[in-house]
Amino acid sequence: MSILVTGGAGYIGGHTVLRLADAGEKVTVLDNLTTGFQWAIDDRVDFVEGNAGDVENVTALLQERGIKSILHFAGSIVVPESVENPLKYYQNNTATTRNLIEAAVNAGVKNFIFSSTAAVYGMAGLEPVGEDNPLSPQSPYARSKLMSEMMLEDVAFSHDIKYGVLRYFNVAGADPQGRSGQSTPLATHLIKVACQTALAQR
Repeated sequence: MSILVTGGAGYIGGHTVLRLADAGEKVTVLDNLTTGFQWAIDDRVDFVEGNAGDVENVTALLQERGIKSILHFAGSIVVPESVENPLKYYQNNTATTRNLIEAAVNAGVKNFIFSSTAAVYGMAGLEPVGEDNPLSPQSPYARSKLMSEMMLEDVAFSHDIKYGVLRYFNVAGADPQGRSGQSTPLATHLIKVACQTALAQR
């Protein structure tokens, strides 16, 4: 299967690319390298530097490579920044995802996996939080992701495309072989912050 991974030079996308490559899948990474690292892209996959929201170019890329599945990890993720600059998040997360979905429909992509966030549940106050808990996003970041989920649901109702949504809590860890890990300076991921604090790095 030919697969497109957006944000494949980033943390979660990079781990996904490694697993796909290890499984022998044919993978193309699309990343604008705003927060990702080109050195983190596995040599076994094809890399295209570009914007996931460029409908014309992404449609052409999907058609040329016969891509039938998209894993969409590209986006902005810092909650405080989203409060300070909500338009950036509605552009990078919601508008870009909307355009990527259009390109997917144009090219006949059959499967779309969207990297969302557990922040769509807001301050749930329940443990464990179930998938069917009420949605109550509390930040532009969370709202930008939820809007994208809603678009996918609507498009899947009208077009021949299946989708899945990944809602993460605090992601942590590195590749067991040391090929990839959380490399962003001053990352806001809770477990990385806790580890750096314990090591007196923060």
